[in-house]
Amino acid sequence: MKFSRVVHGVPKWLLEEYLQELGGQLSGENIVGEGWVAEYRRIEDKKVGSIVIGRHLLEIDGDEASHHQLLPHLEMKLLRGGG
Repeated sequence: MKFSRVVHGVPKWLLEEYLQELGGQLSGENIVGEGWVAEYRRIEDKKVGSIVIGRHLLEIDGDEASHHQLLPHLEMKLLRGGG
C-alpha cells in the first residue's frame, strides 16, 4: 500500500526529523520504520507572486496497519497555520 503527498514549506531536515520521531531510522536516502519505508524528493517550488515555497513529494510504502498507525501522527506534524 502506497501513500503519496506533496509537502509544502517543510525543509528536508525537518521532514526527516518528523519521520524519525515516529519510529523511523535513516537508511541511505530513505527513512525506514516498522512496516513502512518513506521516500521523499524535492520537486518544483510553488511560486505565489514573489514568494517561493519549497516542496517535497513524500511516498510511504507499507502495510495497512502501519499506515493507520503512522499517518494521523504525521499529518498533525505537517499542519501549518495560515495567516
